Amino acid sequence: MRYLLLGLLSALLAGGCREEPRGAASAPTSQPASWRVCFSPRGDCTRLIIETIAAARAGILVQAYSLTSRPIAQALIDAHQRGVSVAVLLDTSQRTERQALAAVLAEAAIPVFIDAAHRIAHNKVMVIDDDTVITGSFNFTRSAEEANAENLLVIHDRALAQRYRDNWDLHRRHAAPYRAVRSTPS
Repeated sequence: MRYLLLGLLSALLAGGCREEPRGAASAPTSQPASWRVCFSPRGDCTRLIIETIAAARAGILVQAYSLTSRPIAQALIDAHQRGVSVAVLLDTSQRTERQALAAVLAEAAIPVFIDAAHRIAHNKVMVIDDDTVITGSFNFTRSAEEANAENLLVIHDRALAQRYRDNWDLHRRHAAPYRAVRSTPS
């Protein structure tokens, strides 16, 4: 863990989006863990997320406070359409957020759930193929890419991915299926 943190610190100081192998402190897996880091604004973090989603072969679990990025939503839909299992947990605010894409994902037959058990479900996480974790402060929004100072980590580590999957499962158990809020005509 110390080697991963030192590597992340050096990447933070250097800036940019790059991949680094992790040293001897790797979790016991068949491949050493590695990571990529990205910073916004305009750091191509959305592109990195889309590329990582495009590489998915089996499953994608999403936990998001806000998901309003059309390119990220489309990448999830594309993955679902090519046979990747996709499921999404969103904060309760996404029921009424004007730019939220929960309905678009649900219309594409992606299971979408609302985690209303917490004041804010403030996660920004994807678990891909049970060996990759996307996390950081980066909300899955256009503002995160274009205007905000954000960070994004893509970590390839099966043991870490299992911890995040366990947390996703915990929150899924108390989440409710997404139902679109219909506005009443005035």
